[in-house]
Amino acid sequence: MSDYKELLISSKKIYQGRIINLRVDEVSLPDGKTTSREVVEHAGAVAVVPVNEKGELLLVRQYRYAAGKTLLEIPAGKLEPEEDCFSCAERELLEETGYEAGNLRRLISFYSTPGFTNEQIHLYLATDLTLKKQNLDEDEFIDVEAVSLKQALKMALSGEICDAKSVAGILTALNVLAET
Repeated sequence: MSDYKELLISSKKIYQGRIINLRVDEVSLPDGKTTSREVVEHAGAVAVVPVNEKGELLLVRQYRYAAGKTLLEIPAGKLEPEEDCFSCAERELLEETGYEAGNLRRLISFYSTPGFTNEQIHLYLATDLTLKKQNLDEDEFIDVEAVSLKQALKMALSGEICDAKSVAGILTALNVLAET
């Protein structure tokens, strides 16, 4: 197996924002040539697949400006500085859905789009849910919807649920739940 590692020559920060940073790196390729790589830096995120006592998946419906439409998704959010993934999963579940999980289980971690960002998403399964109070950020407008796991799978496979973290979350959770 060949090692096709690219070596950093220089790096220039182009933009620093609230959610992302953008840098352009000059790298040396395995054949000795050089090229530039644009990298979107992201602190990472968690996504939660909450399943209630009826076996329904709780989804959040919200407008996504970058996509230009309202999407149906699993709850998710960005890691805060120094925050661990488990705490972030608990926080985001409560903020977006109003539920706390009696059982929160780590499923998988994955890179959302490694061709241009270092964002890693950590996926959790939440069960044993207790309704508390939704606590949205001031710029969030979210409706919570419950759908059967079977319906969620159909929606993911048909493209009605179309964001990668939600599709990955539904498929992974269904696999894990089938094993228990």
